[in-house]
Amino acid sequence: MTSRKEAKKILIVDQDADSAQRLSHQLQFIDYETKTLSSPELLDSLGDLNGYSSILVANFHAIIPWATNLRTRLENCPPLVLLLGSSPADISQGEIDANFVGCLKADIRYSALSDILHKSEVRGTANTAPSKESTQNPELFRSLVGNSRSVQRVRKMVDQVAPTEATVLILGESGTGKEVVARNIHYYSNRRNKPFVPINCGAIPGELLESELFGHEKGSFTGAVAARQGRFELAEGGTIFLDEIGDMPLTMQVKLLRVIQERSFERVGSNKSIKSDVRIVAATHRNLEALIEESRFREDLYYRLNVFPIEMPPLSSRAEDLPLLVNELITRLEHEKKSSVRLTPAAMMALCHYDWPGNVRELANLMERLTILHPYGVVDAGDLPPKMAPHGSTLNQEREEEEVGPLPMVEGMPAVPLNNKPRLPREGIDLKQHLTDIEISLIEQALDECSGVVAHAANRLRIRRTTLVEKMRKYTIQRPEEIS
Repeated sequence: MTSRKEAKKILIVDQDADSAQRLSHQLQFIDYETKTLSSPELLDSLGDLNGYSSILVANFHAIIPWATNLRTRLENCPPLVLLLGSSPADISQGEIDANFVGCLKADIRYSALSDILHKSEVRGTANTAPSKESTQNPELFRSLVGNSRSVQRVRKMVDQVAPTEATVLILGESGTGKEVVARNIHYYSNRRNKPFVPINCGAIPGELLESELFGHEKGSFTGAVAARQGRFELAEGGTIFLDEIGDMPLTMQVKLLRVIQERSFERVGSNKSIKSDVRIVAATHRNLEALIEESRFREDLYYRLNVFPIEMPPLSSRAEDLPLLVNELITRLEHEKKSSVRLTPAAMMALCHYDWPGNVRELANLMERLTILHPYGVVDAGDLPPKMAPHGSTLNQEREEEEVGPLPMVEGMPAVPLNNKPRLPREGIDLKQHLTDIEISLIEQALDECSGVVAHAANRLRIRRTTLVEKMRKYTIQRPEEIS
């Protein structure tokens, strides 16, 4: 059976055929499949309505009792949206709130239609009783939303490795969603019905980490007033997530390596070996290969953990995913905080040009802050923090241009003095392609000037090395020595 979340089918119940047809065309334009009925009495002829994401029903006499009865009669009744004509009947807001997701007036605008459909889909997901197979942790996919190639690659890798027993090492900057990936791997594995136990190896003092991981016996050290299970015992049969593994002390790295090799451990203060059936997923924002060279991370442990590496892209390298991420975060805030906010195109454009050093975590914090400052309001670019506002970006750009000189000219576009605004060609321009050409040209020049050393080129471009690597993959740019 098709789930309501997968289906994009909408039922329109309206005796005005012209009105129903106009609305149907609007919905089809934004990729919804529609069906129209000329009377609410014909609803029973359709049988199961689970395939519809919502029902848009025109106002008629006694619509409130009808809606109440329908929602009572159908266990999984799709969310109802009330269509009001030019002279709507006197229906109180309380009756609408109790029976409908919302209402649409005769002069339907795209923004209002989009908002109501979004709320309808959210309500439908919440009202549908989840089966054992479809139950999903609400944290899943929070940072995996998007259509960029990098995110699609991560999702594909999760699908490939989840059913196996392979140890996974997740790499990436802080805030990119490494724990989200770990939870997805556990959720789609054969261990999903067993515990998922996370532990931050960098947040626990080294002298206490062994007890946290492997447990201890009563009296094994001062303060051990009772025996205690460690994280490995709690995760038995499931998955243990070792976050910030790069911060683990060397002495603990040796003991962890033994657990991985022998699949057993001892509690602190005990000589009894405990068998361990636990899948290990580790993560770090550090460069483990550099730590190995500095003798701060064991090479043998690195190769034990690095069976299946997954690199999380920074948010700055996938700006095209920002609108989808913002929409996802707003949806979750509507559920959790009972608040919402909308962003203007100018605000969204400003966010797309921001560098996001805190990645998705920083974006999530921003959206929560905006819902507090502007509950159910509209946020414009000027309402954003100064560092994200367009005028701040412009000032910084002007300072950088004064330091590094004018930007290189891209083929096909005339050079423009820095103190003049760019002129739009008379025949128009493919803005997206033009910006892409500029970015490719600058990256190639930086790599040429730096003899193909990516770290140096990233410094020249004032971006992170990982961001430059991701852009090189995106545009299939090779370093000079790779071409020759």
